Amino acid sequence: MATGRTHRPATTRSRGIPEATVARLPLYLRALTALSERSVPTVSSEELAAAAGVNSAKLRKDFSYLGSYGTRGVGYDVEYLVYQISRELGLTQDWPVVIVGIGNLGAALANYGGFASRGFRVAALIDADPEMAGRPVAGIPVQHTDELEKIISDNGVSIGVIATPAGSAQQVCERLVAAGITSILNFAPTVLSVPEGVDVRKVDLSIELQILAFHEQRKAGEEAPAEEESAPPAAPPAATVTKVPRASGKTAAGQKSGATGPPGTAAETDAVPVADAAGAAAGMAAKRPEAGPDGDVPAVMPA
Repeated sequence: MATGRTHRPATTRSRGIPEATVARLPLYLRALTALSERSVPTVSSEELAAAAGVNSAKLRKDFSYLGSYGTRGVGYDVEYLVYQISRELGLTQDWPVVIVGIGNLGAALANYGGFASRGFRVAALIDADPEMAGRPVAGIPVQHTDELEKIISDNGVSIGVIATPAGSAQQVCERLVAAGITSILNFAPTVLSVPEGVDVRKVDLSIELQILAFHEQRKAGEEAPAEEESAPPAAPPAATVTKVPRASGKTAAGQKSGATGPPGTAAETDAVPVADAAGAAAGMAAKRPEAGPDGDVPAVMPA
């Protein structure tokens, strides 16, 4: 979920490992740690790739940068890979971290136990609210921002976490950088401007939720046509019955079509459905003979 901007080139400064590979190393480490806790001695590239959510070819390429190629038919040694990746990520040493902004989010981060288990020690909690000063959070007393520079210097902090409102995040960032911080994890919903040589990783939960909302909307749009296709067809409308004149067999030969004779002899009207009337009219039009000498069409066709 953590995404952000970095001022490093396409590869890391130390051993030429691509940044994309560095971003996947924590995924491998998490999967390997779970295997280690289950006392799994070895793992194949396919199994580890599935656990980390990548393809096996990419995993093998990433591990080649670490100098780890595994053993054909056996796979990778889990414990050794845990050590290799931890060493590459710098997790074999202690990293003091300072959290600035002890609101709901900052307090939750301070109480997160995953920091210590991965080599990150919360050295100090800092907030601008004077009423927060001295109040313990996760067993650590909160200190005022006036002491920020001194706290960083005394604790040798090199990683700062910003959990302040967006409006004050840039000012806090500048103070952290001026005090010697070179790596910042930013939870504030804003883009920070930092000088060359300072790395910033941004975590914006609202952006992640918006991306999920986009996918949910698209899935809902795809399901709607499918529901329409599966719906039963609508019943056809009932036919309307309309009375139209029907030529009577009593019409005199030679009388023009449509002419009327004496009542009861020239024409009679019956109830005929519209569909039948239209079909009859079409059939009559197709069979209509050529006009006679006088240009008339006989009203009654000869047998």
